[in-house]
Amino acid sequence: MADMFKAFLKATRLARKRQARTAKLLFPALAPPKKARAKRVTPAKPRPVRVARPAASRALPRPTPGSFISDDFTCAHGTMTCRLYTPTGSDRRRMPMVVMLHGCTQTASDFATGTGMNALADQLGFLVLYPQQSSSANMARCWNWHDPLHQGRDHGEPAVIAALTRHAMALGRANPARVYIAGISAGGAAAAIVGAAYPDLFMAVGVHSGVARGDIRTVGGALAAMNGRAGPASTATLPRQLPTIVFHGDGDRVVHPSNAAGFLTNVERSGAGPLAMRSTSGRSPGGRDYTRRIYKNRSGDVLLEDWTIHGSGHSWSGGNPMGSHTDPAGPDASREMIRFFLTCKPR
Repeated sequence: MADMFKAFLKATRLARKRQARTAKLLFPALAPPKKARAKRVTPAKPRPVRVARPAASRALPRPTPGSFISDDFTCAHGTMTCRLYTPTGSDRRRMPMVVMLHGCTQTASDFATGTGMNALADQLGFLVLYPQQSSSANMARCWNWHDPLHQGRDHGEPAVIAALTRHAMALGRANPARVYIAGISAGGAAAAIVGAAYPDLFMAVGVHSGVARGDIRTVGGALAAMNGRAGPASTATLPRQLPTIVFHGDGDRVVHPSNAAGFLTNVERSGAGPLAMRSTSGRSPGGRDYTRRIYKNRSGDVLLEDWTIHGSGHSWSGGNPMGSHTDPAGPDASREMIRFFLTCKPR
């Protein structure tokens, strides 16, 4: 095609030259006298060149209320599949948003079903984003929370999740002062890491049956912690911790329940000062006993809420049995997490 175009241009130029020569031969009177002076033409002032401004990018259409859309998101740090739920009701609201990280072997849809978070979003009015780990990144779809490449800001899975969160916030017109992150098991450990890496983006963290952010750097270290055999904890000072709510079954044989204490240790290492603790006990409608401990600083702010579900295993407390890894008999972890998130003071 390029050769044909060049040949066309060459033929056009030759045709114009032949026409000009023919005109001079046939109509010599049209040629100007040789000694005639050409009129002096004053050059026109150059017009200012206007640089075209790029057209303003149009905002993506907001998902319709009650929709549960799938998307493939790509940024400089990688690609991730996700699902986004927009609750029923008015589409003009600037709603809070909760980012939910599933556990190993789960998918975004499975996790949404098991937690029942979408139905709760319809009741209370918030967006729910479900990032989904790919089997190419981890054969069991686990988040790689044990790998140093995925434990900090601006690289690895935390960077992709943060970028995806911002994309979903723009898409759903979320309230930027009301964004939270939660997860179970590997997703819970990842939620703690992502929240710590992006305290400017997330306001609070929820962890169910997970490991607290610490000094784990290998698969062996992760397995030791999950079995309750973690090494001596570091005593280095930590930055301010985001308000965190933790759930753990004391019958958990996948992630030892002793890991729940790591969240309190991190609060104490952050220089939060003396903490006041209040403990209450109760029983869920399904018959599960639980103990709830609330830790406040001297200003009365809740820094940590720790639930121990007695007799429960490695399962989402109060979850829907249609989803995997759920304990329908326990207290409703989803509702309690949202209650905790929405009562945190906005930035």
